[in-house]
Amino acid sequence: MSTNVTGHQKTAFVTGASTGFGAAIARRFAADGARVVAAARRIDKLAALAEEFGPTVLPLQLDVRDRAAVAAAVDGLPAEFADVDVLVNNAGLAKGLSPAQQADLDDWDQMVDTNCKGLVYCARALLPGMVARGRGHVINLGSIAANYPYPGGNVYGATKAFVRQFSLNLRADLHGTGVRVTCVEPGLAGGTEFSVVRFQGDQDKADAVYSGVQPLTADDVAESVHWAAAQPAHVNINIIELTPVAQSFAPLRVHRDTD
Repeated sequence: MSTNVTGHQKTAFVTGASTGFGAAIARRFAADGARVVAAARRIDKLAALAEEFGPTVLPLQLDVRDRAAVAAAVDGLPAEFADVDVLVNNAGLAKGLSPAQQADLDDWDQMVDTNCKGLVYCARALLPGMVARGRGHVINLGSIAANYPYPGGNVYGATKAFVRQFSLNLRADLHGTGVRVTCVEPGLAGGTEFSVVRFQGDQDKADAVYSGVQPLTADDVAESVHWAAAQPAHVNINIIELTPVAQSFAPLRVHRDTD
């Protein structure tokens, strides 16, 4: 059974738990015996998790972009779920793939509000309790887009660079507290709603991203998250970067003037 350093049942708080990475992460912790607060905007999507694992999973309707709602949700956790050992900041999205000069500012706002502000709201709400207990783990879902730019990645990549740097800065702030911080940065991953959301519901465009490729799966990412959390209390995994074998690095582009 998944236990914390005191030998008690571990509690994980997972955002964006309705589908994709979040659902797989919540399921992975629950399968290992942890209590799980499964938070998402679409609470109906959490029904399967609650049905599968029973009272060890607490479905929680939450929009991480709502600062007051995040604070209220954390303050209102039932006693058996209140001492959160692991926060998995998974909620996030990409919207659009247009070049910056053509991008929709509403899409940019949504990415910043969710990927950056929502993440820090959750961290700020749960960190005081972790510090007071002298244990805890914040696991932030980043992306290789933080490190390797690509056309159309503009604000999405920038938000994930924020996630990486925020994670590193948290480590500096939490020095000596016993609280751990990890940033998990996946590459191309399929079987989620990521590309459907990016392409405004265009399933054909989304499917084309993964055509002829074996991408990472949500379970692959969940296993990385769970592995980082399962390390001994004195071990901190700073950053995990994972890609499918089919994805590698490309040369820098060069634009050449032609007459």
